[in-house]
Amino acid sequence: MSAAAAGAAGPTGVVTVEAGVCGHQATIRAQKTEGYNVRIEIETDCPHVQKIAPEPIEADAIRQIGLRGGLPSLLDASYAVCAHAACPVPSGIIKAVEVAAGLALPADVSMKISKEG
Repeated sequence: MSAAAAGAAGPTGVVTVEAGVCGHQATIRAQKTEGYNVRIEIETDCPHVQKIAPEPIEADAIRQIGLRGGLPSLLDASYAVCAHAACPVPSGIIKAVEVAAGLALPADVSMKISKEG
């Protein structure tokens, strides 16, 4: 991105995901560009997640945050290449998009997973 473009860009939502037992990590950066459009970059050591966005991608945040019209394109693309249905990275992508577009406040989410019995 050029210096002029970087200066005109809006807020960036950053989500860091520690995926769990697989040991992979991902950092997702979504930066507001124009209107509700965001530019998404993913840094990860996971070979499956790397396929989601090997290069930065653009998306309309409004089209990514709801499920009533079907699966958002970012989730659809993510689930097409993720090896595990419970991978938390696709959800992290949507969270970063929401924050960058001003559609959600940045707040941590948490899942505590255990086995009883």
